[in-house]
Amino acid sequence: MTDKKQQVLQQTFGFDSFRPLQNQVVDKILAGEDVLLILPTGGGKSLCYQLPALLMEGILVVVSPLLALMQDQILGLKSKGISAAMLSSMQNIEEIRATEDALKNQEIKVLFVAPERLNNAHFLSFLTSLKIAFFAVDEAHCVSEWGHEFRADYRELGLLKTHFPNIGVAAFTATATQQVEKDIVKQLNFRQRDNIVRGAVFRDNLYINVVARQGNGYQQILDFLEKYPKQQGIIYVQSRAKTQSLAQFLQTQGFQAQAYHAGLSNQDRKSTFANFIGEKTDIMVATIAFGMGIDKSDIRFVLHTSMPKTIEAYYQEIGRAGRDGLPSEVALFYSTADIGVLSGFITAIENEDYRNLAFKKLDIVKQYAFSEGCRHQAISRYFDDDMSPCKTLCDNCNEPDTERQDITELAQKFLSAVYRTKQLFGQNHIIDILRGSKSQKILNNKHHELSVYGIGKDYSKTQWKVVVGRLLELELVQISGEFSSLVLTDKADAVLKSEQVVDIRAVNFNISKKSTKTAKKSIPPEYDFDEVIFEALRALRLEIASEVKMPPYIIFDNKTLQAMAYFLPNTKEKFLQINGVGETKYEKYGERFLALINTLRSEEFQEPTPEKPVQPEVVKPEQTPSKLGETYQTTLNLIQQGLSIEKIEAQRSLATSTILGHINKLTEVGLIDNTQRQALFSEIPCNPTLDEWIKQGIDLVGSIESIQSYLSIQNQLEKGKNQSHDL
Repeated sequence: MTDKKQQVLQQTFGFDSFRPLQNQVVDKILAGEDVLLILPTGGGKSLCYQLPALLMEGILVVVSPLLALMQDQILGLKSKGISAAMLSSMQNIEEIRATEDALKNQEIKVLFVAPERLNNAHFLSFLTSLKIAFFAVDEAHCVSEWGHEFRADYRELGLLKTHFPNIGVAAFTATATQQVEKDIVKQLNFRQRDNIVRGAVFRDNLYINVVARQGNGYQQILDFLEKYPKQQGIIYVQSRAKTQSLAQFLQTQGFQAQAYHAGLSNQDRKSTFANFIGEKTDIMVATIAFGMGIDKSDIRFVLHTSMPKTIEAYYQEIGRAGRDGLPSEVALFYSTADIGVLSGFITAIENEDYRNLAFKKLDIVKQYAFSEGCRHQAISRYFDDDMSPCKTLCDNCNEPDTERQDITELAQKFLSAVYRTKQLFGQNHIIDILRGSKSQKILNNKHHELSVYGIGKDYSKTQWKVVVGRLLELELVQISGEFSSLVLTDKADAVLKSEQVVDIRAVNFNISKKSTKTAKKSIPPEYDFDEVIFEALRALRLEIASEVKMPPYIIFDNKTLQAMAYFLPNTKEKFLQINGVGETKYEKYGERFLALINTLRSEEFQEPTPEKPVQPEVVKPEQTPSKLGETYQTTLNLIQQGLSIEKIEAQRSLATSTILGHINKLTEVGLIDNTQRQALFSEIPCNPTLDEWIKQGIDLVGSIESIQSYLSIQNQLEKGKNQSHDL
């Protein structure tokens, strides 16, 4: 079987070897096992069910959520010489009967169906008359009610095991927390509940950039797009109206952009989608209605112009970039105003459990946006996967300037202004007060008479928004109510009393230094190819795609074209050595590409070794010693003098938790080692009873942060009770 697997892999799919985890999952399917594969977008999930289907008797039935996704995969399979079809509500009776007859005659190897069709008794009866190889459930996160795209019809797919108990079920998704993955295997009635194969969440070809949005973000978008001339990407916006306005703006700036949202007519959606797939449109400005049904491999960037609702949705959406494995960039432009908008949507959810879960997930998104840590690491940890910081593949890791800036005084000014306005106003009004605005709203509320009026006029509005972001990240304030008012948390007291220092990365505070033009060149290209030759190959691909009415990337993806441009194969034997070229595709398109390549090869061309070159190692910049703020340096000096934590507290008049925070930060940047940290921590007296209580609390709610949040709520409730008694 191993020889047959390798033969199909090379001749049909055009690859010399399996990617990580593919071989393992293929073997499990061939053995008739139930298996769940969790693998990032672009990791090669579809091959895991397409290849074994060619080695097994019977039909592969693929359950897929969207017609566009089915159509895309059918075209891809047919381009490889594999017979595939779908049964859908878009077909008429004659088309359905023709497909059913072809299935009975064993003329179709792969059948795609929507989940709701499997709830049809007639269709289930029809399936029992066929020889089924196995079932594949794509986008399996839709099965779980704890997932971000739960669908009731997917929840019913456990019936597959009821009606076909001896036929294997393989499920696939790019996103699943441990809670979701357990729910998937339970609901699908897997015989082997622990047969879960999980790939690493980290995508090493994606550069992540997250910056605060300035105004409507249009100038930032233009700056971002300068890096991607004539390349395709998706820009996600929050509403239908914004898709139209941004697309129109980009058109006036010379970009080929179109809007896509659920409010368009079916014909307009199909036309817009076809233009993007067919490379007639470079930029799709879309709501989240666009994306799940797209299998396009050569999207070079995904840009979010506002905060997403969940990390799951965000990871799915950024996963549409770089599916071909080539360097790509994903960017997020966020504003604290996004939190209020999303909170309003969540408040409208009737089910209390789902509403609370949605707020919890939004809080994690907020922390991600404001975070100063590695972006890839944060996403990985959310999905219960751990990794070291990426070093060079996100904005936070790639910024060599780690100097800290103490913004405690600014934080105190802002918190004081929130308190003095009775915690009834949003960030923009508070900032206007601090900057001495003479707006009518300030005059009407007599806020120009407050002691805090004008005390922050030396800082720009953008800088104050960065301060607010840091306060939200540290949970010193939170957004409340339909008007997105800012309210103080219990943690704010320590800052107002100068018991806690608030600092920030200096580069984040000095906005002008942090650009959306962060270089993506930290991910080197796999091949040093000639751009002119590559563009000539792209033009031929587009010509063939138009003739056969297929998306260009299904003919050959960009990664394969880049390899052609690098190796310039001029014989069939050499052409078949290119990854992504199999016998079937060579027979269909090979001669035309060879003819073009022979015109592009110069007499001086020296053939590279006909082997896939080793991926160049990502160059990691030298880490300069961290330049911390004065408060950290003072604590470090006292530690180096041999003072205990207790003496440092007394000398600096700071709380124990603040000093411990300093020690953690000094260890993190390498100025003291972990052994020294643990020796200092051992000085802190322990209370075994409280330690056990905290341990039980973590087991119950999941983290110390959740306990702190709960205690803050209880503290406010107790204050309310006491005040009631006083009245």
